[in-house]
Order: sequence, then C-alpha cells, then structure tokens
Amino acid sequence: MRADAQRNYDRIVEVARQMFRKDGYDVSLDEIAKRAEVGPGTLYRHFPNRETLLNAVMQSWVDLIQGSADKALASELPPRELLVSWFEDFVTQITLHRGGAARITAAMGREDSPIAHKCQVLVNANKRVLDQLAGEGALPATVDPIQVCRLVGGVASVADQAELDPAAVRPMLEVIADGLLVRP
Repeated sequence: MRADAQRNYDRIVEVARQMFRKDGYDVSLDEIAKRAEVGPGTLYRHFPNRETLLNAVMQSWVDLIQGSADKALASELPPRELLVSWFEDFVTQITLHRGGAARITAAMGREDSPIAHKCQVLVNANKRVLDQLAGEGALPATVDPIQVCRLVGGVASVADQAELDPAAVRPMLEVIADGLLVRP
C-alpha cells in the first residue's frame, strides 16, 4: 500500500474507532469519511461495507483481549480474584465502543453474525481462563465459556447503557464468580 493510502486507511480506522466509541456502531460511513477528511470513495475503496471497517477497528481489540487473557493466566491471584479480575478486563474490553457490549453479547455463539470471528476470539480467551481454573479444581469442568461470556456480557451491557463506573460493576461480577466457583 502506498504511504498516502496507508495514512488514509489508518486515519479512517482511528476516526471510526472514536466515533463508534462515542456514538455507537450505527454512525454513517459518509460521516466517518467526512470526519477523517477523505472522500466517501476513499473510504469505500478501503472498506466496501460497514463490517469490513468494523473488523479493522476491532483488530486492535482482538489483540487487547489476547493480552488480557495472557495476563490473567500469568497471574498468581487466588481463583476468585483471578476470575473477577478477568471479568473486569472482559467488561472493559467490550465496553470500549458505545453499544459494543450489547452487540458483541448478542452475537455470541452465532456463526451467522458478521462479527462471529471477533466473538470467537473472546470466547476462546474466556475458555483459556476458565480451563485453567477448572484444571486447578476451582471451577467445574462443565462450565460453558459461551454462557459465561453471555453472563458477563449482560453485566457489561448494563454498565455501558447506565454508564456505570467499575466500582459499581465489580459486585455484579463477584456474584457471577461466586456462582461459578467450586465451594470448598
């Protein structure tokens, strides 16, 4: 890609990220082009539809999810704290864009969703954390990662819509963690 084309691409993705975060995913692509200071043709040349733009915006998010799971897996926290910490990161990552939590949570487990691949990344990261805890005997092996994603995603959706701060979200995540953990 030529340097000017790469700059346009990067600018469009960054402006879209900002607009999605502030205004939700239904922002007009023409408005994104206008704010990125490129013509609509330039935007559509790089991103033929909303989903390709959304995928580009979400790629850095995918990297954040992987990093959060790696951090949780490397921590030496007790199981409950590890789980709650992971859930807090999960909520933070899916509420980065206004309305994102509801969209992502609704798409969980749906192969026909345009963001199915991104949801699968989240489910796989969640599965890695849950599997480690199950291997340590802290969780039943039967815990379904998709269902846990949906539960935590439901909390994230409420947090997003109500604009709750992390201190108000943590008790809800603790309830989920307490319900999942094996009692001694």
